[in-house]
Amino acid sequence: MTEYDIAVIAGDGIGPEVTREALKVLDAAAAIYGFRTRRTTYPFGTDHWLQTNEIFPDKAFEETRQKNAIFLGAIGDPRAPVGLIEYGIIAKLRFELDLYVNLRPVRCYDERLCPLKGKGPKEVDMVFVRENTEGAYAGTYGYAHKHLPIEVATQVMVYTRVATERVIRYAFELARTRNKRKKVTMIDKANALRAQDLWTRTFAAVAKDYPDIEADHAYIDAACMWMVKNPEWFDVAVTPNLFGDIITDLGAMIQGGMGIAASGNIHPGRVSLFEPIHGSAPKYAGQNKASPVAAILAAGMMCDYLGQKDAAAAIENTVIDLVRSNRIRGVNTGDHPTDEVGNMVVQELRSNAAKPGAQTGSARPAAPVK
Repeated sequence: MTEYDIAVIAGDGIGPEVTREALKVLDAAAAIYGFRTRRTTYPFGTDHWLQTNEIFPDKAFEETRQKNAIFLGAIGDPRAPVGLIEYGIIAKLRFELDLYVNLRPVRCYDERLCPLKGKGPKEVDMVFVRENTEGAYAGTYGYAHKHLPIEVATQVMVYTRVATERVIRYAFELARTRNKRKKVTMIDKANALRAQDLWTRTFAAVAKDYPDIEADHAYIDAACMWMVKNPEWFDVAVTPNLFGDIITDLGAMIQGGMGIAASGNIHPGRVSLFEPIHGSAPKYAGQNKASPVAAILAAGMMCDYLGQKDAAAAIENTVIDLVRSNRIRGVNTGDHPTDEVGNMVVQELRSNAAKPGAQTGSARPAAPVK
C-alpha cells in the first residue's frame, strides 16, 4: 500500500480546528482508496514563538524537504509583529522550497453561494496560476531616514525570465488538462509597470508552443471588472505575485467566500504545500464555528498532487453534493459547527463508497512524489 509522508503545521487561530477536520477527511479517503499517510505534526505558529522565541528552526525545515507534501492550517496572530510569523513560516516555505506555482481553483458549487446575479457553477469555473516566488514579495525593500518626517520606503518588484516562463508554461499545460475553454489569460499591468513587459514578451513566446490553446491578455484593473461582469470568460489565468494575491481573493468571494477557497503552493515533482486561503481568525479560535470546507478541499488538492486522483475527486464531489443538497447550508463562520462539517463529509464519503459499483481506487497505486 502506498504511503505518503506529510508534514502538518496547524498554525494559529482557527488553523488547528480546520486542520483537524481536513485530516479526518483525509484519513477516511485514504481508507477507502487504498493508501496511507504518515504525518509529522509541527507546533510552529505564534503560540510556539511566544513560548520559545522560535519560529521555524532549520532542523525542522530540512525535515519538511524530505516529505511528500505539507499541510498548513493558518498563520497570523496580532500578538506577533506584523509579518514576523507569516514570513517566518509560509513565506519561508514558498521561497526556500521554490514553490513557484500558487494554484487557486475558483469554482462555484451552487448558485446560492455566488453573490453575482444570474451566475453559478456554469459561469464560475476557472483556475488562477499565481507566480509565487518573485514580484513585490521577493523581499527587496528598504528604508531611509526611518521615523523622520523625510522617511523614504522602497519595495522593488523583481522578475526573471526563467521564473516568468516556467509559471506561464505551467498555466498552458494546465489548460490542456482541464477540457474547458482551453484558454490562458495573462494578467499584468505592463502599460504602467514597464518591467512587466517581460511578462508580455514571455507570454507571447510561450504561447507559440501551444497552438491548441487560446492566448488572451488583460490588465489587472480590467480583469477584476470582467471577473465580476463575465466570470465565464476565464478558464486558466496566469499572473504575477501581487496581482494574483489580490484577484484570487476576489475569486474566493465569487465562488462563495473564504470558507470554501483552497490553494496549493507547488513545485511540480517536489514537496509542495496545501492550505485554505483564509486567515487565522484568532477571535474565533477554539469556538468550533469556523468553516473547514476550504481546508477539506485543500486536503483534496493534496491528494490530487500526490497522484490519488480518485480520492481527490471523491472529496470535492462529496462537498459539492453536500452544498447543493443544502446539508452544508453555508461556508461562513457560524453556519455550522466545525466538527459537524467534517463528520458530514466523512459519513458521505463512506456512504458513497459502500454503494454497489462504487470504485475504491485501490487499483490505482501512485508512487510517492518527490
